[in-house]
Amino acid sequence: MKYYIIAGERSGDLHASNLIKQLRKQDPDADIRGWGGDMMQEAGMHLVKHYQEMAFMGFAEAAANFFKILGFLRECKEDITAFKPDVIILVDYAGFNMRIAKFAKEHGLKVFYYISPKIWAWNQGRVHKIKRLVDRMFVIMPFEEDFYARFDYKVDYIGNPVSDSVNDHVVTPDFRNRNHIYNNKPIIALLPGSRKQEIENMLEVMLSVLPSFRDYQFIVAGVSNFSKEYYEQYNKDPNIKIIYDQTYDLLAHAKAALVTSGTATLETALFDVPQVVCYKTSAISYAIGKRVIKVPYISLVNLIADRPVVTELIQEDFTAKKIVAELKNILFDKYALQKQKEGYALVKQKIGEYRTAERAAELMVGYLKEKV
Repeated sequence: MKYYIIAGERSGDLHASNLIKQLRKQDPDADIRGWGGDMMQEAGMHLVKHYQEMAFMGFAEAAANFFKILGFLRECKEDITAFKPDVIILVDYAGFNMRIAKFAKEHGLKVFYYISPKIWAWNQGRVHKIKRLVDRMFVIMPFEEDFYARFDYKVDYIGNPVSDSVNDHVVTPDFRNRNHIYNNKPIIALLPGSRKQEIENMLEVMLSVLPSFRDYQFIVAGVSNFSKEYYEQYNKDPNIKIIYDQTYDLLAHAKAALVTSGTATLETALFDVPQVVCYKTSAISYAIGKRVIKVPYISLVNLIADRPVVTELIQEDFTAKKIVAELKNILFDKYALQKQKEGYALVKQKIGEYRTAERAAELMVGYLKEKV
């Protein structure tokens, strides 16, 4: 069968690449084309457009690039029309993908959604649009099944792909030597995000707390999309290392972490690393977000646990002074550390153990064969 897959960011690229590998096992003659990243291409998809070209973060940033996004949508629709897929598989990235879902239904194409848009966070009324446009929804948050059930929409909970990725990861035995880490100081990992806007908003403030933790070494989890020079403009201290594309190995060796809100908060929790969650965006995007977001937390850890497991330093609270206080809390307060670890255990229990991509591929190919 012919599959057209669209992912618009780095985490979607990872999860979609694992899905592609499993689709090929279920359907060895699969013809797969789409928009995404390097990992999807390496898994065997013909890459039409790289997500880096369309990674706009926040309401204001998306509005500023409105006409560029319209051009991408037009290009994507034309490519789908020419390819004539049996199914379009959308991966998160709701603003773009829901417009493609509408186009697909208007043209009689089947639509599967892998990793639900976060409609439970804001504008819950969009569930009616999803019911109308999406033939099958595959969710990765344990609370999403109940959320959709409230609207009489049956979805498939397939576990969380982050859990699979963490459980499957084999730690590199010579991580320290390979990265020239020759001292024995405990590591504090800095995860500033994978988008340019995130790094610009987060990294300099994260690095500014170094003088308060001279008995620790700070290591930045870099992504190879950006050059060494790009990261170093925010780093004035030669003692701070930047290690590229080794986030899981870094977390496996870390004593604590400062983490930009997103998938990385869950990854850090699954590695059992104490963390402080950080987030800052433009003033306009934050003001809009504050009005429309309906959930009490921004981190996946707290959302899944349904309680404050990790501290969230958001916008005006994201300051060096508050980071220092919260980092000292999880490093030196045994009670605070114990409470966070208990929260992590609850998160792991709620997620459960699945083979997410494998389960999703089995269901997708099965539904397609049934013509459901």
